[in-house]
Amino acid sequence: MRSTASFKGHPIHVILIPFPIAFLGGSVLFDLAGRLLESPALWTTGGHLVIAGIVMGLVAAVPGAIDYFTTVPPRSSAKERATKHALANLSALILFAISWLIRGAPAEAPTIVTIGIGAVALVLLAMGGWMGGTLAYRNQIGVDHRYADAGKWNEERIGDGPDPVVGRTSELEVNQMKLLHLDGDRIVLARTEEGFVAFDDRCPHRGGSLAGGSMICGTVQCPWHGSQFDVRDGGMKAGPAESGIRTHELRVEGDEIRIVR
Repeated sequence: MRSTASFKGHPIHVILIPFPIAFLGGSVLFDLAGRLLESPALWTTGGHLVIAGIVMGLVAAVPGAIDYFTTVPPRSSAKERATKHALANLSALILFAISWLIRGAPAEAPTIVTIGIGAVALVLLAMGGWMGGTLAYRNQIGVDHRYADAGKWNEERIGDGPDPVVGRTSELEVNQMKLLHLDGDRIVLARTEEGFVAFDDRCPHRGGSLAGGSMICGTVQCPWHGSQFDVRDGGMKAGPAESGIRTHELRVEGDEIRIVR
């Protein structure tokens, strides 16, 4: 699923997250080292790092929130994981902010309490980062996965109305797909050797986006766990899914492709 908050195909959230992780993790390490070595320079550095980490964490959260609401497939295992990811990171930022408020100025020596709060927050940050990695590398959130001849990622929001136009006969080649957002539904428009088809953008196994998968010879494969479905009638061809997908009727009028609602 290509990230909505992206620049030239590169997810912005992934670009920004190393900064709060490095700053906040470094703040705990510098504070601890400063106390152990009785070095004001070290704990002052830690005090400045926690401020920078909180600021960058909030900055990184903006594209992350955009992707959470617009990119992560709804009613999926990735949505549940993304929710836990967001809560873990938000809780970590809150704890780091509390430790900063208790501490006061960066030059103030950190207490055992503030270091302890920072350590707990760092564990939460690590948990959130682990789940974020799973979202990127297993659920492919933010990954613009395009196989040979699949074309560029194409996504369109269609307005309300009876039998709306969802595409043109000239815009898709054979085995290419386009993700449609229509009346709150996510539907894939695709072209097979036999013509155009439309089906739900949701694998019944774990809710993976089929538009982000691959299609060949009338069969679409989910990118998460490999379930396969016949795009013409929605029948399941391979598991681990245990049921098929819903298909939608199309009507071609000249160069216009309409979905029958």
